[in-house]
Amino acid sequence: MKKLIIISSIMLGGIYVSANAQSGTNSPYSQYGLGVLSDQSQGFNRGMNGLALGLRYSDQVNMLNPASYSAVDSLTMIMDVGLSGQITNFEENGKKINANNADFEYAVALFRLMPKVGLSIGVVPFTNIGYNYSSKYNIGSSEESVLTTSTEMHSGSGGFHQAYVGFGWNAFKGLSVGANFSYFWGTYDKSISVVNSDSYVNSIVKTYSTSVSNYKIDLGLQWQQRMSADNYLTVGATYGIGHKLGADVEAVISNTNTQTNVSDKTTEIVKNGLSLPTTFGVGMSWRHSNKWSAGVDYTFQKWGNLDFPEYDASTGKYVMKSGLLKDRNKLTIGGEWVPNAMSSNFFNRVHYRAGASFATPYIMVNGHDGPKEYSASVGFGLPLNRSVLNISGQWVRSEASGLIKENTFRINIGLTFNERWFMKWKVE
Repeated sequence: MKKLIIISSIMLGGIYVSANAQSGTNSPYSQYGLGVLSDQSQGFNRGMNGLALGLRYSDQVNMLNPASYSAVDSLTMIMDVGLSGQITNFEENGKKINANNADFEYAVALFRLMPKVGLSIGVVPFTNIGYNYSSKYNIGSSEESVLTTSTEMHSGSGGFHQAYVGFGWNAFKGLSVGANFSYFWGTYDKSISVVNSDSYVNSIVKTYSTSVSNYKIDLGLQWQQRMSADNYLTVGATYGIGHKLGADVEAVISNTNTQTNVSDKTTEIVKNGLSLPTTFGVGMSWRHSNKWSAGVDYTFQKWGNLDFPEYDASTGKYVMKSGLLKDRNKLTIGGEWVPNAMSSNFFNRVHYRAGASFATPYIMVNGHDGPKEYSASVGFGLPLNRSVLNISGQWVRSEASGLIKENTFRINIGLTFNERWFMKWKVE
């Protein structure tokens, strides 16, 4: 009972931190869609740039494929917590600026519930929203003696999270199935303020907000085959159920006369305006004894058939529109190497990891495709008795023609506690 209380306290602490943590992004692209997508990987596979679907370990929590839970050792309780810090360089028209962020990433746990069944609980981010920038433009022609300068200020905060319970079952030799059942929640607040230098021109403020409280279900499958004495092939697949989130999205438009300070306020509400996409994933890995493993993942998120709310300036209405989102594809390769896991030499027991990914955007920006994403990572798993300190560095580049370019360098730190809580000691 004490152990269950400890686990529950860690998970509840993770939920609290997730709900109140600073946003993990400063990207202006987070104003579109549901925000900047999180990769949801844990400490061990962040060094492999999020490789997960075909990975199957008895001493790690791999929540991206719940079928992997059935591999957990029967004597082991695994807990894993992680955080990150990053610096991002934004570049537009030859101008550059940097921004720093730190964020709580995840808290997960895994143990054997019964023979052939593993149970995992945890809290992970789904998206992050956080941006604050402004732009200026002139109203009128250059021939006029006086031009009105308008300043547009954009800001937003929020994000969405998952608190999940997952099961993995080894249905029969070589084949495992699993599912994550998540409570999905979050909020966002976005605003656009237009202020004019001419006091005779009205100022306009548009605010968009929502609150989500719903569910998310993800299914997984893994098939593992022993190819020779020391070689194993694992094939994995996942399916995420797409559905409406039941959230109303509100737009409030305030038009203020700067001479009289009188505001005309209009409120528009879009009922049930947000959705989760249907998601498919396949992956494969090859493991050689306890020395090295390598794999590849492909995921597809069907955002393109989802409508999204947008303010229509021509009609003054807040309505659902198609064509604001698009299908997302992501390809990841990665692997790890351990010189000698049983060696007395510390450096021979370190896990050395690397990975790379390419992803297409799921958002449209002013009628054009959003930024493509290129990323790569290297990492280390440092053994600390039965625990592991996972440290990785990741570089992410987001770019699209004519849009802001982002280069992010991120440090991920995760600590995996691997304790034999369920061992029964015999005293003679």
